Amino acid sequence: MKKKVIFLDVDGTLVDYEGNLPDSAVTAVQKARANGHRVYICTGRSKAEIYPNLWEIGLDGMIGGNGSYVEDHGHTILHRLITREQCIRAVDWLHERGLEFYLESNNGLFASEHFEEKGLDVIREYARRKEQTGADILTVRKVFPDMIFDGELYRDDLNKISFILNSYADYEAACKAFPDLQCGTWGGKGETALFGDLGVKDITKAYAIDSLLAHLGADAADTIAFGDAKVDIPMLEYCAYGVAMGGGGPEIKEAADYVTADVTEDGLYLAFEKLGLI
Repeated sequence: MKKKVIFLDVDGTLVDYEGNLPDSAVTAVQKARANGHRVYICTGRSKAEIYPNLWEIGLDGMIGGNGSYVEDHGHTILHRLITREQCIRAVDWLHERGLEFYLESNNGLFASEHFEEKGLDVIREYARRKEQTGADILTVRKVFPDMIFDGELYRDDLNKISFILNSYADYEAACKAFPDLQCGTWGGKGETALFGDLGVKDITKAYAIDSLLAHLGADAADTIAFGDAKVDIPMLEYCAYGVAMGGGGPEIKEAADYVTADVTEDGLYLAFEKLGLI
C-alpha cells in the first residue's frame, strides 16, 4: 500500500469531548506510523492546548489554530498570526460590546476579565450538546486547565480569538467590523452557535494541509482526513478521502466518503483497519 498522510481532528475525533484518549486510538496511530504512514493532528486548538498525552502517542506534527500554524517533527513550517493592531482593535471592540473572550496563542490561552464567570453557562451547554457526562458541574478551569486569567490582552502572538455570543447578531456585527479577519462560529449552527471566532484571513485547515504537503513533497492523492465538525469539512473536501466520526453532525457526514463509529466506540481504530492503514 502506498504510504498515506493522515490528518486527525482532535476533539470528537482523536479524543472525546471530556478529553479522554481511547487506547484503541493510540494503538491505531502507533500501528499506522509503524507501517510508514505519517500522522498529523489538524485542529482548532493552538499548540498550548496540545497536552503531553497527545504528543506521547507518537505524531509527526500538527496543524493548529484552524490552519494558522503548521509543524513537522518540531520544525515550524507555517505560522500566520493576527497582527498586534488587529488584536487591539478586536479586544477593544469586544470590550465595548460587552462580550467575554479568550485569546489563543501557542504561548497560552488568555482570558478576558470576566470570562471565568460569564463562560460557565456556555461551556456547560457546549458539553451538554456533546453529551458529555458531568456537564452541569464543569468549571471553566476544568475545561481550560492552563488558561491564564490575568495576562496581557494586547498581543502579537495570536492564532485566533474566541468570544461568547450573546446572540447571532454579535457574529454578524463582528463580520462587518473585521473584514480583514476570518470570522466564524462554533458550538452550534447559525442561531444556535455559542461562540464566534476571529482568525487570520483566508486561513483554513485545507490551506495548511496544502502548505505541509508542499514541504513534504507529498501528493494530495495520498491524503486521508478524519473529523467530526463543520469546521473540518474543508479538510475532508481537500483530502483524497474523508472520514466522519459517528458522533459528527449531518453536514460533515454528507461531506465524507465514509462514516465510522463514534470516538468512544473505537471509531478511529475501526476506520484505520477498514482503510488498510493497520
